[in-house]
Amino acid sequence: MKTDTSSANKEGFNQWTIPWSAPSGPEIDAINAGTFQPVDFEISDEDIASYQRDGVLFLKGAFRDWVEPLRKGLERNLASPESYRFPAESTSADAPGRFFDSYCNWNLIPEFEQFVFYSGAAALAGKAMQASYAQFFHEHVFMKEAGTQRPTPFHQDIPYYCVSGDQGISVYVALDPVDEDMAVKYVKGSHRWGKTYLPKVWLTDADFNVDDEGYDGAVPDIMGHSYLYDLAHWQLEPGDTILFDFKTIHGTTEGVMRDKRSAFSTRWMGDDMRYLARTGETSPPYINTEMENGDRMREDWFPVIWRRQD
Repeated sequence: MKTDTSSANKEGFNQWTIPWSAPSGPEIDAINAGTFQPVDFEISDEDIASYQRDGVLFLKGAFRDWVEPLRKGLERNLASPESYRFPAESTSADAPGRFFDSYCNWNLIPEFEQFVFYSGAAALAGKAMQASYAQFFHEHVFMKEAGTQRPTPFHQDIPYYCVSGDQGISVYVALDPVDEDMAVKYVKGSHRWGKTYLPKVWLTDADFNVDDEGYDGAVPDIMGHSYLYDLAHWQLEPGDTILFDFKTIHGTTEGVMRDKRSAFSTRWMGDDMRYLARTGETSPPYINTEMENGDRMREDWFPVIWRRQD
């Protein structure tokens, strides 16, 4: 059932429900004290090289043991969207199905918080980026019901964010089985094009921030000229994981969803990520950051969870 978020304070495409606040708790205290012990995650040199080359990497069953906790966390979010931050419905009221997403709730939903600290995703992200540390940015959950026709527009993630740099990675964990033709498609190598394309509003597929001179126009028509691109996509089982660069172009086709598809994604930053104030709205819409362009992202808001030891 779609949720009416009309009572929420809507600023642009973000629904403001409850305030964002800096994380706290025993793990944050341990990080600040230098006593936190991050969970390791093994990744081969071949996989790291593949990720660096393609901007996307598939890992079979990497987080299989976390599927049930993450599903439970998603159910909390879905049961009461306005009790959590930035719920979004990307299907109109009269359209079939439902496309729901929400983010920045990791310190409100226990299962999400446990994943961030204890899954090993931080180590995996840091090693894949070839970074000296992995700094947590935010989490993002997605759910498309069977029957949904609204595609995910092809886009990059970094134009939505208040950051710039080359070491940004998403760790995307499938929570449902997904047939290959229904799965998200990634344009291999697009993270190396040197382009930052205009972000899109998912509900309307319209570009925004069009007056910002920092963008390189609209995202190319990927599916209309699919023969030009090397598209990566996989049949997914729960726990299968995809790593992809903030600059990698990705999206879905307009086919009707045959089954529900849900996923949990965490976003991580490496050494060269710096704050960048966009002229328009960002997603997440962090405000009053007390940062200036070029500053490292503040660690009291975005904790460094893994540091390289070798």
